[in-house]
Amino acid sequence: MPEAETTIGQLLKRAGYATAHFGKWHVGREHPSKHSFDESDGPTGNGGPENVANPNPKQALAMTTRGIDFMERQVKAGRPFYLQMSHYPSQGEKGGGGGGRNRGADNQDEEVSTVDRTLGQILDAMERLGIKDSTYIIYTTDHGTPGRNPPFTGGKGTVWEGGLRVPFIVAGPGVKAGACSHVRVSATDLFPTLAELAGIKEPLPKGLEGGSFVPLLMNGGTGTVKRPREEFIVHFPHYDKDQVGPASALILGNSKLIRAYENGALYLFDLSKDMGERNNLAMQMPEKAAELNQRLTDYLRAVNAQMPSLNPNYDPSQAANTLPWEKRKGGGKRGGGRGGGSTQ
Repeated sequence: MPEAETTIGQLLKRAGYATAHFGKWHVGREHPSKHSFDESDGPTGNGGPENVANPNPKQALAMTTRGIDFMERQVKAGRPFYLQMSHYPSQGEKGGGGGGRNRGADNQDEEVSTVDRTLGQILDAMERLGIKDSTYIIYTTDHGTPGRNPPFTGGKGTVWEGGLRVPFIVAGPGVKAGACSHVRVSATDLFPTLAELAGIKEPLPKGLEGGSFVPLLMNGGTGTVKRPREEFIVHFPHYDKDQVGPASALILGNSKLIRAYENGALYLFDLSKDMGERNNLAMQMPEKAAELNQRLTDYLRAVNAQMPSLNPNYDPSQAANTLPWEKRKGGGKRGGGRGGGSTQ
């Protein structure tokens, strides 16, 4: 991540907040302190500070201890704080990196149980410190569950609903307990939302794609989120776990378009009637598919998005009977784009 980028840590630190990031950093090798986090575990990846195959439960418990200690010191000093806890994934018996690709059900259950326990410890500490009613707590994950995520199609590493829909819970002053919102929000909305909750007065960086969802929090989950663009776009230009290979998705209202780069296929769904993405309407509604596809193209060009490139080593005679899972390392018609990930 370029140092020129303004992080939420930098914005809050300028406003007088103490900042800390404990757990997985995974946005480059530069130390989090260069992005205005006062305390951290360093530029860690999936393996944690010790770079081991299974950092949990040791590191889950250790980072929780560090987080609680950080809170205690800030409360004692009377200083507002921002604490981000990014848990490390639990690996399978084979270990290795890759975001827990080898994880089995037992490992996932253990990870969820550990996170639940450590979150409880943090909430108990906030109660003890007398700050629970004056602090916002945001609980979420990055993207979908590994493997299947019923009733949705796809999971982690895909642009289908199973890879995009994740738990998202917020508690704090003004947030009605038990309220449920069906308004779509994403991680890109966190920056402007946290800035508004903290009362930041300085102008936010140009080019932000997210919008503040504070109106939803203060109105029982109803309302809208104002963003620079009406459409919601996810761009994943490389091979991972999606059987269609590199792909992009655009959501506008209840309509969702998926573009597969390996064969140029388009998938069109009405999410209000088909959240499981079982009925492809692209052939029935070619004009709608073309409209959304053009919107997607216009957006990717506007942000100079990195695109998948042709793989000169692709051999159709060797790949004819190859499963998409085996092609994600570059054996398909198109190689992965440099970098990649979610654009929105």
